[in-house]
Amino acid sequence: MRRISKVAALSAVSAIAVSGLAACSSGDSSSSSTDGETGSVYYLNFKPESEDAWKSVAKTYTEETGVEVKIVTAASGTYEETLKSEIAKSGAPTLFNINGPVGYQTWKDYALDVTDEDYTKALSDSSMAVSDDGKIYAVPFATEGYGIIYNDAIMQKYFATDGAVVTSMDEINNFDTLKAVADDMQSKKDDLGINGVFASTSLASGEDWRWQTHLANYPVFYEFRDEGVSDSDTLKLTYGDNFKNIFDLYLTDSTIDPKLTGSVTVSDSMAEFALGQAAMVQNGNWAWSQISEVDGNTVQESDIHFLPIYIGVDGEEDAGIAVGTENFMTVNSQASKADQQASIDFLNWLFTSDEGTKLVSDELGFIAPFTTFADLAPSDPLGKEVVEYVNDSDLYNVNWVFTVFPSQDFKDGLGQHLAQYAAGNEDWSAVTDYFTTEWATEKSAS
Repeated sequence: MRRISKVAALSAVSAIAVSGLAACSSGDSSSSSTDGETGSVYYLNFKPESEDAWKSVAKTYTEETGVEVKIVTAASGTYEETLKSEIAKSGAPTLFNINGPVGYQTWKDYALDVTDEDYTKALSDSSMAVSDDGKIYAVPFATEGYGIIYNDAIMQKYFATDGAVVTSMDEINNFDTLKAVADDMQSKKDDLGINGVFASTSLASGEDWRWQTHLANYPVFYEFRDEGVSDSDTLKLTYGDNFKNIFDLYLTDSTIDPKLTGSVTVSDSMAEFALGQAAMVQNGNWAWSQISEVDGNTVQESDIHFLPIYIGVDGEEDAGIAVGTENFMTVNSQASKADQQASIDFLNWLFTSDEGTKLVSDELGFIAPFTTFADLAPSDPLGKEVVEYVNDSDLYNVNWVFTVFPSQDFKDGLGQHLAQYAAGNEDWSAVTDYFTTEWATEKSAS
């Protein structure tokens, strides 16, 4: 067992701030197998918010090489279901995502050994990859961060009100202060011109990942840290009450009645924030495009910032945001040799060539964990702040431990219980009972 301090991905992101290997040339990428057959690429994309960017990058690659790159995006919350359907077709995806070691156990029969590929060798930290018996089968391609995104223009307006709990964001560094500020702002929402402090909690089916995965990460992370482990067959849920307290705060100091959360989507929530109807919203650096592209967006780029998620743990004044990765790219081992090679060539171009790495950084907005990205920094405001948090040695970042959650079914069930709790149909005990019991059951079965 080992104590966790920072996610392994951090060494990759820190490479952004230091010099590294020069980006390799894309060279002559023929995308042909040894028998001369020309292959093509079909990537099943995980994130709907990045669909347009992926299609733009694919178009550029096709124009440069003549190799067809097809991008299909699964609807939010349906990736596993979509992948199971698509992988059974004759024109199955040649590239797809798995969710770390747990996902690999499901898809290992379709995962190609990519240990010796150029893009794999360019990883800043090979221990980040998904490996089995010394071979690498899936490679992380985006280090990300999430926390509470806030609109500083609204916060400054609050700080100027009579009786404001604090007068700067620097003073909000623990749960008690966050709650006191949020409660006070909620009482002054009309004066601040908002509908609520926090954008609505999206608990519609398939739209609840911010809570059953990202927020649920927090009690598990702190329990693992206490125990000095990176996984466990059982959970005590020592920090279950802390999980409840932050979730309750999102529900009570919100733009909507908690009973309505079961019909709200992530897009609804992000639109509320973009339109200035809420001061805060929990999400990740990928959300900038969702905010900036909303018709009527009022949030200025200079006003959008991260606040760590505080849940009332001792010493959390030194906490940063949650940083890690759940995106591991896999080449389909059951695709034709030509399509496998075409897919490998595409990944080599993306992550080692001058043109590809620039597009990954600028168009896709990825903080990519490869040495070839050492001199590239994200251009969006939230991506920049992820890098700043990662490189702040005075703070600890919260690891993404949800990659060891038992299954997607486990997370979906947790989301359903959170939705029932929010609607007033279940007590919190139903959430914690499910969390601990189902965790142990699924871990034992696997």
